[in-house]
Amino acid sequence: MSQGNINLTVLGLEIAFKPGADMERVKRAVRLVEERFADQKLRSHGGQSKDILLTFLALGLADELLQSQKKSADVQNRISSLLSQIEESL
Repeated sequence: MSQGNINLTVLGLEIAFKPGADMERVKRAVRLVEERFADQKLRSHGGQSKDILLTFLALGLADELLQSQKKSADVQNRISSLLSQIEESL
């Protein structure tokens, strides 16, 4: 790992972050992941694995990405429509 990286431990794994990362936001995210993992572990009576948690997190991120892409496409379509209207009025 390059010098200057900031290392945090997440679920027992050491992760390196670039110095420019918003560390307060990263720390909040780490707490959230660890809390959700602990909650899942309690609900499944200790049978929940990190792999399952990471799969749920990956699905959540994929869903957010798809939603963001849809919103971006909607905004692009709206901008195109407005540009067309402006051009027609000239």
